Amino acid sequence: MNIALARCFVQVHDADLALSFYRDSLGLEVRNDVANEGYRWVTVGAPSQPGIEIVLTNYVSGSPADGDIVAGLLAKGALNGVHFAAEDLDATFAKLKAAGAEIVQEPADQFWGVRDCALRDPSGNLIRINQVRG
Repeated sequence: MNIALARCFVQVHDADLALSFYRDSLGLEVRNDVANEGYRWVTVGAPSQPGIEIVLTNYVSGSPADGDIVAGLLAKGALNGVHFAAEDLDATFAKLKAAGAEIVQEPADQFWGVRDCALRDPSGNLIRINQVRG
């Protein structure tokens, strides 16, 4: 069996803020932007990976109570986001810090074998970026 990642979904509270962060700060390209009845799905991806997408959405499948629970978790920063890899971690980190990203951890060597940093997107999702090994 041959299987590959196509897309993942990241819960956001404000699609415009998320779009600004993922497009303008991280440098991802916008591939689709769909709105329907108060919900929005913004698809972004790295130009170097045309087959992999991240869908930023405020849609929660389930009851209104489920939406309230997810919104509460999001507000606490309890939902994980995405892990990225950068060829120049320090330059990427400096750009994100200058753009006003909420820094969780500056670049550091981790005990699990990578050098990475951590920050939060505008919705509070944890984003980790590791140095590409060369």
